Amino acid sequence: MGIKVGMCGVGAFADSFIPLFNAHPLVDEVMLCDLDEEKLKAKSEKFDIPSTCPSLDELCQTDVDAIAVITQNWMHGPQAVQALRSGKHVYSAVPSAITMDEITALVGTVEATGLIYMIGETSYYHPSAIYCRDRFQKGDFGRVVYGEGEYYHDWDHGLYEVMKWRGGEKWMETAGSPPMHYPTHSTGMIVSVTGAHATHVSCFGFVDEHEDGIYNPEVNVWNNTFSNESALFRMSDGSMMRINEFRRIGHPGEVRISLYGTEGSYEEQANAKVWVTKNRAEMIDLNDMLEPIGVPVKPEGKMAAVTSADGTHRGVSKVHDVGRLPREFIGLPNGHRGSHQFLVDDFVNACISGQQPLTNVWQAARYLVPGLMAHESAKREGELLDVPDFGPGPGED
Repeated sequence: MGIKVGMCGVGAFADSFIPLFNAHPLVDEVMLCDLDEEKLKAKSEKFDIPSTCPSLDELCQTDVDAIAVITQNWMHGPQAVQALRSGKHVYSAVPSAITMDEITALVGTVEATGLIYMIGETSYYHPSAIYCRDRFQKGDFGRVVYGEGEYYHDWDHGLYEVMKWRGGEKWMETAGSPPMHYPTHSTGMIVSVTGAHATHVSCFGFVDEHEDGIYNPEVNVWNNTFSNESALFRMSDGSMMRINEFRRIGHPGEVRISLYGTEGSYEEQANAKVWVTKNRAEMIDLNDMLEPIGVPVKPEGKMAAVTSADGTHRGVSKVHDVGRLPREFIGLPNGHRGSHQFLVDDFVNACISGQQPLTNVWQAARYLVPGLMAHESAKREGELLDVPDFGPGPGED
């Protein structure tokens, strides 16, 4: 017997997830939910899903087992807490929250209810993160010395449109949020590889002067002037982590990780991905291995049944373990470097088994809280601040 999933928010991003939840063999039914009646009707017809609900308040009163929160990013924390308190498991788009009070309430609610909460952090299944995790677990890095994560996304690369969708007529009020309030694509890769968490941070911000006025503190509700922020962290394993969150940058845009150890290192730039050791015994060009081009389905084994026109797992790389995915996902939408299908499968299996997912609420906090404290440091001209930690979660070291 499967679960029933409610999709809270059916905007553009939800289009990547509705088909996956609907096709998963352990999901019996999907219900769509949105405050916009016209949009809700259109998505119901587009995906041939007749079951709908006009608000989260009402969705929480239905018989759905789980709710996927794919709404405006500043709403995620309170909405996840509301859903958990109504007895529903929760999948959330990033970020998990935008304040320390919100993430504290979220962790406490999961601990009190015992329900599943999972953050849909796409960088966990980024090909580079998968590769680095494998080499770290084999001990190939030696002791990690330093890691860097970067999320470069200039406003000219679609951000204006995204913020107008999210914010409506008053989109300027919410658009200029601190970059470090959205740190999880960067922090998530390094934390998910090494298992270490941030303990201290010093951060500086770049004061924006663009004519669009998005980072004018008299315009945005965040009272934020920074379009770019750079932070240096001390980690619990003794290493250092540098995170860049840039929204005004002459760069094509990327989410990337580089990680340096005492024995081996992984380096990544816009067009280069390399594994190297200190004696150059290994210097491996990984561009082909980590490129998300789609993996054809093999004619043998449990993935033999091809249920789509192209017969591929779209967007995945050679390091993705497509054999663990439901065959119903073949040819369905994927995104963020092959991560979406794995995230949906992780969440559904966690709800069924009752076991905490890999990107659980405690990991979500370890991805988010460093950024929240980094922005506080930037507001104080780089003052060194402690980074609170909620622990690794039950049953973890």
